[in-house]
Amino acid sequence: MKNILDLAGIGVGPFNLSLAALMAPLSEVSACFYERRPSFDWHPGMMLPGTQMQTSFLKDLVTPVDPTSPYSFLAYLVGKGRFYRFVNADFPRAKRAEFAAYMRWVSEQVPNLVFRKNVEEISFDEEGFLLSFGEGGAQRSRHIAVAIGHRPHVPAWARSHLHRHCLHSHSYETSTLSVENRRVAIIGGGQSGAEIFLDLMGGARGRPADVVWVTRRPCLDPLDETAFTNEYFTPDYVRHFHRLPEQHRHTLATAQKLTGDGVSPATLQALSQYLYELDFLGGSGGAVPYRIMTHREVRGMARERTGFRLDMANVFDESPEAIGADIVILATGYRYAWPECLAPLSAHIERDGQGFPVLSEDYVARWDGPPSHRIYMLNAGRNSHGVADAQLSLTAWRSAVIINSLVGRAAYAVDPQPSPVHWSGNRPDSQAGVPEPRLQVWQ
Repeated sequence: MKNILDLAGIGVGPFNLSLAALMAPLSEVSACFYERRPSFDWHPGMMLPGTQMQTSFLKDLVTPVDPTSPYSFLAYLVGKGRFYRFVNADFPRAKRAEFAAYMRWVSEQVPNLVFRKNVEEISFDEEGFLLSFGEGGAQRSRHIAVAIGHRPHVPAWARSHLHRHCLHSHSYETSTLSVENRRVAIIGGGQSGAEIFLDLMGGARGRPADVVWVTRRPCLDPLDETAFTNEYFTPDYVRHFHRLPEQHRHTLATAQKLTGDGVSPATLQALSQYLYELDFLGGSGGAVPYRIMTHREVRGMARERTGFRLDMANVFDESPEAIGADIVILATGYRYAWPECLAPLSAHIERDGQGFPVLSEDYVARWDGPPSHRIYMLNAGRNSHGVADAQLSLTAWRSAVIINSLVGRAAYAVDPQPSPVHWSGNRPDSQAGVPEPRLQVWQ
């Protein structure tokens, strides 16, 4: 058995990568982060040409809490010899492919990342947490940080039809899909649906017979990224949000859906201009027939001799409808799923009414084990910390809060900066990062 770690991280996506990068300068703690994949790879199936981030590049893995870090996006640009070219290009946002390359670069610089190491299960005894690896071997740790990403959401009506002609958007770009002379249906009205629609209409996968884009939303709703809406993505708001009653938090998070799940205004404008040119300036001979069908909720999917039939309810005029498709692409987003590696501990971790773990302000799961051993959970706090939890905006701040909790001191400044919005009459204290008392006993 190897030496006991202070912290073992499970999963190396953006969130644990940020945690590892900010822990790197701290010599007082030992940590190691494990990832089953061979290398860092962020949403490879949605790296469509030209797509851009919906978040400022300054909200990278480290800059909001340590602008001098060697693992910042600006350090990446300088290291790659492209800083001035990037500035002169004056991109409104960083391209998604470049931000993914930046994070991959960080993963190659940060110590204590172990790839091709699958944490199969995590148990606990009087000596602490025991990580068992699928390849054999084990590792003990005093604390764990679980940052396993959300899973692609496949609606119940589509699950029995998944194959190469019915796929989720997360594998769109990495698939060998050809739509030449095929009827294509895209389900889902968010950013991924918009990008795939434009990609298919532009002929990237061949010339389809027609493209139908279906969404239950009443319109192609824009991402709300205005100045005061972005206050939801600040430490000050998260602190206030966390102190609200559970049901109120859930209601607010649901109401704020379009702050992170709408289509970026730039994409909507590009789409509108493209369709205008297609309909009025490009001639009808080579135009791909298309339909954008809002207010439709797919209720069922059936196999037909020449493809699929999708049965829908038109909630605009309350009528039933159906369409045929040879290929169905599910741009239906992602959902939280309980990490399989936590199965031995599941009965000991408290969950809320929606199945999310109950998290303290410093992202520690409430469990019946000793408070001297903590389970930090990242990307699991939508109901406890708000809509920012699954986004990149507060990644660095959350990592800093966890690190302060882990080391028992203010290694990073995490106190909320002044906000123009007074969310409540009581301002949160500045004690984030100090573990709450946990008096339960492991059974």
